[in-house]
Amino acid sequence: MNKNKVTVLKGLGSFVDAHTVKVSGAEELTVKAKHIIVATGSTPIELPFAKFDGERIISSTEALSLPEVPKRLVVIGGGVIGLELGSVYKRLGSEVTVVEFADSILATMDGSIGKEMQRVLRKTGMTFHLGTKVEGVERHGDVVKVKATDKKGNAVEFEADYCLVAVGRKANTAGLNYQAAGITADDRGRLDVNDHLQTSQPHIYAIGDVVRGAMLAHKAEEEGVVVAEQIAGQKPHIDYNLVPGIVYTWPEAASVGQTEEQLKASGRGYKVGNFPMRALGRSRASGDTDGFVKVLADASTDEVLGAHIVGARAADLIMELAVAMEYRASAEDVARICHGHPTYTEAIKEAALDATAKRAIHM
Repeated sequence: MNKNKVTVLKGLGSFVDAHTVKVSGAEELTVKAKHIIVATGSTPIELPFAKFDGERIISSTEALSLPEVPKRLVVIGGGVIGLELGSVYKRLGSEVTVVEFADSILATMDGSIGKEMQRVLRKTGMTFHLGTKVEGVERHGDVVKVKATDKKGNAVEFEADYCLVAVGRKANTAGLNYQAAGITADDRGRLDVNDHLQTSQPHIYAIGDVVRGAMLAHKAEEEGVVVAEQIAGQKPHIDYNLVPGIVYTWPEAASVGQTEEQLKASGRGYKVGNFPMRALGRSRASGDTDGFVKVLADASTDEVLGAHIVGARAADLIMELAVAMEYRASAEDVARICHGHPTYTEAIKEAALDATAKRAIHM
């Protein structure tokens, strides 16, 4: 910030009017501005029957700095945050149980990713209870009891020394007093913006978790660049379809573009290319043989429509396919690129070959 001559004021920022922000910190002051960008992020969602106590019933915030490795950890929520933190504590030695209301984990991603991640994480010893509705969470000293109903309607109970509630995040707009600026929000507290990320006041912008869309740091960063360029008089653009989604478990999971479920629902003709990591030389050499690369391409044009990866370094691998999709490459285009050997990226070439005409070489 100093290098770029940005002044930082620490405190709670709130609108006084459409051009004035009050900062309440060690001292109170007001700042007037021609343009204002709201980037207040998000906070963990708290369940009414599982109030955070910051000690035993915790959010992802407290999970990053526990004073000990839990002997037993119950995770409510089988989404990205729950699996990332749950898998970390499993590797550190915790007995981890995931309780998820939906019938699959990572429900917003391609179905194949959820199935593979559940298989892989089960191998590590994590336990999953899907289709299970949590009814209450109680703390008794150093023991937390989670009461729930399973998919058959039976009452079940889980005991642990910590319970991580990871059911999502919400826009951090409490205390912002955005109404004083004449801007509006939806029923989830996210500020209403147009395609240029402008609120109902054209000089007030909002980006990141505080607006619609995936709650991802890199999505927020791109939106910040877009807004800065607009204010500077440029004509920027962001393609949300090409913002990758990443799960930092091990192995990692990553997606970009359309899922197979979305393509089916839209009625668009498509073809699928798959390649398992266990058939890849680099994966076998490193011992990271779990996972796959999946490429979805248009049935008639062969344009890559989506890509989904579970495997070592999936977060890095997905970017090759994001670049390909940015230039509207076909699966054959990707397949014809010479990939180094032995590398993880060869799996992308193989999956693209499989999508073109079931021509994968090493499967």
